Amino acid sequence: MTINRRQFLAAGSALGATAALAQPSNPLPFLITLQSDPLLPKSGGKRVVICGGGWGGISAAKHLKKLDASLEVVVLERNPVFFSCPMSNKWLVDVVDTNFLTFSYLKVAQKYGYQFIQTEVTAFERDKKRVITAQGWLDYDFLIVGSGIRYNYEAWFGNDRQAAAYTKAHFPAAYIPNAEHFQLKQSIQNFQGGDLVMTLPPPPHRCPPSPYERACLIAGLFKERKIKGRITILDPKDSPRPITIGFQQAFEELYKDQITYVPKAVIKEVDPYNKKIKTAAGDFTFDHGILMAPHQAGDMAWKAGLIGKNAEGKATGWAGVDPFFLNLKDDPDVFVIGDSVGAVSPLFGHYPKAGHVANAHAKIVAKYISERVKGRELKYALPDNLCFMMVNTAPREDIAVRFKYYVNDKGLIVQDQEDDNERRSEVVSEDFGWAARMYEDMFG
Repeated sequence: MTINRRQFLAAGSALGATAALAQPSNPLPFLITLQSDPLLPKSGGKRVVICGGGWGGISAAKHLKKLDASLEVVVLERNPVFFSCPMSNKWLVDVVDTNFLTFSYLKVAQKYGYQFIQTEVTAFERDKKRVITAQGWLDYDFLIVGSGIRYNYEAWFGNDRQAAAYTKAHFPAAYIPNAEHFQLKQSIQNFQGGDLVMTLPPPPHRCPPSPYERACLIAGLFKERKIKGRITILDPKDSPRPITIGFQQAFEELYKDQITYVPKAVIKEVDPYNKKIKTAAGDFTFDHGILMAPHQAGDMAWKAGLIGKNAEGKATGWAGVDPFFLNLKDDPDVFVIGDSVGAVSPLFGHYPKAGHVANAHAKIVAKYISERVKGRELKYALPDNLCFMMVNTAPREDIAVRFKYYVNDKGLIVQDQEDDNERRSEVVSEDFGWAARMYEDMFG
């Protein structure tokens, strides 16, 4: 039975209708000069511009206004309606419906008094404290970038954009909302049998345990429908992580006939046209694939010049920020939250790139900005993380992982991880309770 938590919010269609009415009779000259015009007049107070309306960006907007109603907060997001990646694996197999994942940007913006503008961010002029969009530019006093991730297809295909585009179109990873999700769902629901290969990105990547959950839920769908299909998981790691034992037990006890787990399968070559993959663990062919290329910080982080460098001076692929205050070390008015954040500790590297962490980052940075506007000294705060993974649908059973963070006597951030490997129905209730609390925190 599909869970319907709320009625669908038709903000996207309403916004589209408004935009259509606003089009000039001769749009071409207007479009040519569009980016050179101001999108908003200069603010009379302090303006915070948030680039990206994901779990981090939308949380930051609400909590900034709650902390300081005098701030002018503007969210720039290319999608018309919010679509949640967390919980979307369950949506792929109809445990939840589309309404469960979608929310109106306009409704929450109106409720809390910030501006939502649907537009593409095209460039940044940080020396002028300016963001350039497809509809014009705007100034900021503080900038928050929640750019999510991009797929690093270049690691597979170099400069072959055609191969990258073909892979994304035919074998979508569905880790960036939301068109890919709909295409992947259709391909899964229409799957008639054969070999389905899943390539997992090397760490760090978005929502580390979710590829294993996705494999389990698809395998459960195969079992339910008696589809003669087999899922091969090509994992560059030596074992599932996090929640190692819980996933290993699910693969062996629930899906022995549906899942083949291949560790140390570092990708050497991907041929999407002929459906062939070469790895350090052997070569594989497939009938269909969910091909997850390596992840990097999203495009906006690159456009804004936020990417850090390693000791050799090479780009890390992730935003280089102060590990305690999440701002650029050379630009204290620019903050990065969520998945784009780079390594924060030599002890464990990156925070898990998860919706829970993005939400926590957002509230932390909102507090930092509100305190700075008031002229107060900042005290650092650290996030936590909590992830639930459904591994069985008949009956419904979850496993979970929890992370806590603290600073040791050497001034380094330490990560404590606790895996809950015992799959059981009570954890499903915790899972949906967590989702309800998070949605309420962002949109309620």
